[in-house]
Amino acid sequence: MFIARQPIFNRNLGVYGYELLFRSDAESGSYDGISPTKATATVISGLFECGIECIVEDKYAFINFDEKFIHSDSLELIEADRLIVEILEDVSINDRLIRRIKDLKGKGYKIALDDFYEDYDEYPLVPYADIIKFDLIVTPLEEIKGYIHTALTHRKTILAEKIETEEDFLKAKEMGFHLFQGYFFSKPGISNKPFDKSTSKTQYYRLLKELKKEEPSFQELAEIIEKDVTLAYRLMRVVSSRSGDELIYSIKKALTYMGLRESERWVHILMLQDFGKEKPKELMRTSLIRTQFAETIAIQGGLKNLRHEASMMGLFSVLDAMMDMPLSTALEGINLTKRVLDALLYNKGVLYPIYELILAYEKADWEIVLKNLKEMGIDKDSIHEKYLDAINWAKETMGLIA
Repeated sequence: MFIARQPIFNRNLGVYGYELLFRSDAESGSYDGISPTKATATVISGLFECGIECIVEDKYAFINFDEKFIHSDSLELIEADRLIVEILEDVSINDRLIRRIKDLKGKGYKIALDDFYEDYDEYPLVPYADIIKFDLIVTPLEEIKGYIHTALTHRKTILAEKIETEEDFLKAKEMGFHLFQGYFFSKPGISNKPFDKSTSKTQYYRLLKELKKEEPSFQELAEIIEKDVTLAYRLMRVVSSRSGDELIYSIKKALTYMGLRESERWVHILMLQDFGKEKPKELMRTSLIRTQFAETIAIQGGLKNLRHEASMMGLFSVLDAMMDMPLSTALEGINLTKRVLDALLYNKGVLYPIYELILAYEKADWEIVLKNLKEMGIDKDSIHEKYLDAINWAKETMGLIA
């Protein structure tokens, strides 16, 4: 089973929940007889066994339900305060369905209407819906102004899907939408202000390059940090909060106290914080998931010797959105290897299949995922577990610094 998640944002670009997109790992690019009902059942049981927080953390899970599975008791394995039940647009509406929806609402579940394009005043499920999702490609904003006004009057939560640009997000927000879903957050915006950074890209790259060596040197790391008062201060503050009464009398001692693995995660998070000021935290989380996921894929795909470059590729893949400039410009002054640059800038080279796989996984483009897994000789049954591991690693890493 493949499960990906796509963030759903509130008006302040905080994550409200994640839509879970899934498919049986037995499926190919064409239909193979695995029913949507069976796939949904597999996801629900998997989430129940591992704990829903393993993939959505403390947010809502939005899951699609067809007319068969919505009547299943398995739905209620997921607690009502964590699940948004999405009713697919092609579901047959009858008295049995309405009774079931009323029953779920009585138990505290929220109901969402997916890809809504019906007549708002006539559609029988509207009175029972808590959230209405409008696909802005199928139903452009200008065409649904009246529906939006009516929905707001009825105190419905309205969600704009397929938001691809910051302009679309701002327009939908102005029209009254509460929630937003799409890839607009991971694309660079238009900024006339010079990029403000308290620590240079070069400093971060030098730190990461040293940390990626087989035997990193605490002395080398200390010398890099000592040249940047901001970095030195932030390191000492983090370590001092954990060392109790133990005196930390040098940068080298602080690094030794923290350890190499945690030092590397600390550098990741500081860099992303610096570059992503005024950006949604989900962008930082995406970068961290990618860096861990890329390294794991490289190891599993027979490129263990390139795992550190794969990690760097994932980490820097959102730098354009972080800095609001083309990626080629954002990467200037960072001496990344040709393999990393080829993948990020030119969509080619030995690392590009890893990058393509990660992007496809995020968008639930399972055909490309399966193709790349096969070409790299990676067991498709293990990839979901590795994705969850990357999510958990990112969560722990972001928890290092408040």
